[in-house]
Formats: sequence, structure tokens, C-alpha cells
Amino acid sequence: MEEEKRAFSEHKKSCVNCGAELLYKPGTTEIKCDYCGHEETITPNQDGFQELELKPYLEEMGSLSHSEEILMLQCKNCGANQHIEENYKSLHCVYCTMPLIIEDAYKEDWILPGAVLPFQFDQKKSHQIFSNWVKGLWFAPNNLKKAALDPEHTKGLYLPYWTFDAQLYATYSGQRGDYYYVNVPYTTTVNGKTVRRTRQERRTRWSPASGNVSGFVDDTLIKASHQRKNAIPSKIAHWNLKAIEPFNTSYLAGFVTEKYTIPLKDGHLASTQEADKIARSWARHDIGGDTQQVSSINMRLSEETFKHILLPVYISAYQYNGKKYNFFVNGQTGRISGKRPYSFWKIFFFVLGIIILIVAVVTLVNHYEETVK
Repeated sequence: MEEEKRAFSEHKKSCVNCGAELLYKPGTTEIKCDYCGHEETITPNQDGFQELELKPYLEEMGSLSHSEEILMLQCKNCGANQHIEENYKSLHCVYCTMPLIIEDAYKEDWILPGAVLPFQFDQKKSHQIFSNWVKGLWFAPNNLKKAALDPEHTKGLYLPYWTFDAQLYATYSGQRGDYYYVNVPYTTTVNGKTVRRTRQERRTRWSPASGNVSGFVDDTLIKASHQRKNAIPSKIAHWNLKAIEPFNTSYLAGFVTEKYTIPLKDGHLASTQEADKIARSWARHDIGGDTQQVSSINMRLSEETFKHILLPVYISAYQYNGKKYNFFVNGQTGRISGKRPYSFWKIFFFVLGIIILIVAVVTLVNHYEETVK
């Protein structure tokens, strides 16, 4: 299905001394050769962040700028489309670990990323986070623990997102609510007698309100890939975007990069819906009072720009009883989440052990009571 397609890229850079692969060192601005130890500093992108004017791209006039042609492969097992470099001899699907067939590669264009949030810790630490989490799972199958302890099943993945900037202007109409309190008499029973008392009840005084709000909407974050299957859990999908760097392919060296599958126009639609929520929030703040109602709002966005950005996550895939399970670690914060299978026999023997323990305790108590008699 079209919405299940994914594309990935693994970037390789060669060492000038020995020709081995240079890999990005998470948490630094260096790429390093693990074979001879040669290191290179990542040169900062002098152009800064690539904020692209939105309108030409939506009108398909800017498709030739800030774009490149990439190779894509489709995983025959799970259907994910993955982007690779031509010099790759072999590659495995980051989601299900099955081998990809290089001969099936085909070409496709994509809008170049404008920014990247580099990984802040390496695969070894991510693997340790996975291992500690899996070891702490109750009733986990033994082969799950063995699989999760295999570093080959843990991959670093850059996820694609759109970000949108715009100047927002909106006019609104609604009502302002101010609270006030009135004394309300009531009767109650005290010591069998009916007594009359008063209590305060809150009321709201409504008055019409209208006006306008304006401001800059910065970096509205919209996911750029469909994830009905292998969805990245919302629990870990939070990043500090203040740490993003202007895009440089060196940050991708040694990692997999997923290609966006949600078109720019759909991402823009989602960002407009988010902007509407922001406008309504600004309107309520502008109305003031204790509570507000916004009955209508007329929003206009101008000077709209966008970026294609990449955000880091580690993934571990595991097959158990014909089902695929994924575990995810945020590559910036280290937060972990995932689904897991349960061992029927571990649960069975645990319950059986509790039953045996209860029977043993009851037997001992009965024996004790008979002895006392």
C-alpha cells in the first residue's frame, strides 16, 4: 500500500588514510575511522538553515531546487521502501532486519533536508538501554532477551519531519466570561432538625468580545512519514529542536535515513490546522477574563517557509511466533518505548507456583490447627 512505503538512506564516507568507513561520533562534531583512528571535524554549513519559500513548492515551481535523486529499495518482507547509497553491497531493513535486494533499486527525487538533530549517544549506549529494559520485563520469552541483546538488531534511524514558519494574523469574535459569586439559600438537616443556610455559587457574566491577534509561528513540527505499522510511540517522539544543526551529510554517516512519504502539501495542511489552534489560543488570551468562547476566527498566514528536517531514534526489531515487535529509543533524550510479547509458560508456571504456595500455606495451617487440638 502506498501509505506503508518508506525510504531509507545509509551514508558512507571513506577515510583518507585507509579507505575504511568514517562514522559520525554521536554527541560531537566529529566523524571517525574505527579502523585507524583518523578523525575529521564536520565543517559547519555556512548557508545555515535552509528555510524554503513554501508557495513555489506547493505550486511545483521549486521542485528542481534543493532536491536530489536517490536510490530506493523495497523490503519484500514488510513492504518498507528504503533509500541506499550506490556503493552499498548489502543492507538490511531497519524495521524487520530482512535483507534487501540491491538489484531491485530504482530512482526517485526528494527535497533535501534543511536541518538535522544529530544523535547524542552511540549505538552501544542505545543497545545498553534496550538490554536493561528487556531484562526488566516480566514474563518475557527467553529468546526475546537473546535477540534484544544482539547489537545487530539495534539500528540508528533519522526520521523525516516537516517544520513550518509563518506570520499569522487573525480576526476573531466571541465572548468574555467573568466569574462572580452569589449567596444561595438552602435547607439541610442537623441533629434531626431542618435548618436554613446559605452558600456561595459561581456564576459567569458574559460580554461580547472581538479583536485581532498576530505573531510569528515558529517551527510547527509535522511528521513526514506514514506509520500505521511500526509507528514511533508518542512517548518518545519529543525532541529539543533548539539543538538542531544546519544539514550536513556527515551527521548521517553510519546511520539510516528514512525518506518522507507524506507530501509537502499534506504536511502544510496539517500545519495550518495547528496554526488555527494557535490562533484560537492567542484569541482567548487576548479576550482575557476568567473564561472565553471563540465563536469565529478568520486566520491568514503569510511569509510561509518550511524545512525538511531529520530527527534521531534507535530501533530494534524482533520476530516472535510470526509477529514483529519493535522497540524505540529517542536518540537525543534516551527515552524508551515499545511493544513486547509474553511467555505463556512463564505466566503459567508463575500462576501455578502461586497456587502451590497457597495450597501449601492452607495445608500447614490446617495441620497446625489439628496439632493444637
